[in-house]
Amino acid sequence: MGLPALEFSDCYVDSPQFRERLKSHELELEKTNKFIKELIKDGKALIQALKNLSTAKRKFAESLNEFKFQCIGDAETDDEICIAKSLQEFAGVLQNLEDERTRMIENANDVLISPLERFRKEQIGAAKEAKKKYDKETEKYCTVLEKHLSLSAKKKEAHLHEADNQVDIVRQHFYEVSLEYVFKVQEVQERKMFEFVEPLLAFLQGLFTYYHHGYELAKDFNHFKTDLTISIQNTRNRFESTRSEVECLMKKMKENPDEHKSISPNTMEGYLFVQEKRSFVSTWVKYYCIYHREPKRMAMMLFDQKSGAKNVSDEESFTLKSCTRRKTDSIEKRFCFDIEAVDRPGVITMQALSEEDLAQLDVIGFNVVKKFIYAIETRGIDEQGLYRIVGVNSRVQKLLSLAMGENHKTPTVHAEQKEMCFSFATAYSLASSFSVFLELDNPEARVAEIHSIVHRLPEKNRQMLELLMKHLAKVASHHQQNLMTVANLGVVFGPTLLRPQEETVAAIMDIKFQNIVVEILIENHERIYVYIYICIVSSPPLRKARALYACKAEHDSELSFIAGTIFENVHPSREPGWLEGTLDGKTGLIPENYVEFV
Repeated sequence: MGLPALEFSDCYVDSPQFRERLKSHELELEKTNKFIKELIKDGKALIQALKNLSTAKRKFAESLNEFKFQCIGDAETDDEICIAKSLQEFAGVLQNLEDERTRMIENANDVLISPLERFRKEQIGAAKEAKKKYDKETEKYCTVLEKHLSLSAKKKEAHLHEADNQVDIVRQHFYEVSLEYVFKVQEVQERKMFEFVEPLLAFLQGLFTYYHHGYELAKDFNHFKTDLTISIQNTRNRFESTRSEVECLMKKMKENPDEHKSISPNTMEGYLFVQEKRSFVSTWVKYYCIYHREPKRMAMMLFDQKSGAKNVSDEESFTLKSCTRRKTDSIEKRFCFDIEAVDRPGVITMQALSEEDLAQLDVIGFNVVKKFIYAIETRGIDEQGLYRIVGVNSRVQKLLSLAMGENHKTPTVHAEQKEMCFSFATAYSLASSFSVFLELDNPEARVAEIHSIVHRLPEKNRQMLELLMKHLAKVASHHQQNLMTVANLGVVFGPTLLRPQEETVAAIMDIKFQNIVVEILIENHERIYVYIYICIVSSPPLRKARALYACKAEHDSELSFIAGTIFENVHPSREPGWLEGTLDGKTGLIPENYVEFV
């Protein structure tokens, strides 16, 4: 498991989990900083001490072998795997050169020491400065907020309004500093993948020049060196593209923070102050609270934003019974309310931070896409740069409204084809699952995993995906004329077909996988869909099931029943977590965890 992605939206919630994820990045940066510092020291010792060359090389090799890269995300690309194991490869080379003594490497300082010192000073140093600013703003924000919440509700309205505005200004500045710090931390984590390894690669290349034995080893090293160079360049290219998108997302969140806050219909979470009476004195203690609407369950965790310390022993949860807002004439503080719990005695008085806190696919679509495919395959399949050339936006929109009612140029047609395919074939479930099979080393295993994922798509999405993959395979078969190979089509259609539901940093980091997925779909579309048809034909036999609990239907497609009811013709449904069965001649959906097979 690599480092977790830091979501910009979490900066606004500032939860304990977010602070823990941020802390893991800070520890990784500190670890990297110490390692680079040690590496620079060892490199200088290697240059200046020829008599101790063997010892210095062994220490240098050991240092490289002990360090492990941590990438952002749950899965790694082949390039990242190549880069991650590069230090171990370097260490092996140095150990083979241990007995070879020669003259000092004249250019080692320029190719190794200076770039590492520059990276440590310019990148890690900048991240440390950003942390100091972030810690300072956290302290300031929490102090101002606590002071603000201590204001008496009996103050004049103008005074309270002015105080609210002042808190909003401080809060907004804190959010901006938080966003910038998160952006910088992740930027440095990504940069080190190439700015750290490249100097080491250059240093090793210099060693091969001066050592005869190193020359012999270099012949064996050349293959990995080539792969590593390509991986570094690929990683750099992906970094440049993802960095611009992450920066764009950060700017969007700065401009419209309310539009990007994570709001769940099922849960509420944030900080609340709880009134606690101790030794005849009432104090207000800050808790991070999570409320689940469905079971009405409230969880409270004592957490200090300033220190980042969490007190596990003070965590508690209870089921909410009632919630009553407190009027200002009954308590001096604002935004207060009382709650009662089912499984906890007494009344709990709480204070919120603000008033705000208190308070498809159809037949027409298929026909249009089929028309677009027919137009491209009959009029422009040999056109160079097919699907790469961007159509004129006005023509694309006009074509969408007329549904091929007029004659348009091919770039307009294939631009609209891409837009329609995104609307009708976007497979969010596929986009969220593709990183699983990329961890498989066997190509056949990857194809088999794709079989399973595509089979779980809704029927219409699966049909549209099949239609598109057949078409793209035909386009790729004309690559000699249109220059659109399977790899090129993967680059073009990956971000379109595997676009995530939310625009997050983690999603941007996964862009590097999308072309691989689309390539597999195109190259193996016949095998994938033959397998699906076999699965559909060989569906499991129908069985009987008994209801364990009573259930009242909420939709026409569901069945109502009491405990002990026997269902006929029970089989898996296309809806996850549901079965389909027959009761009194009516067929409908049954919750899977409400029944047992008999």
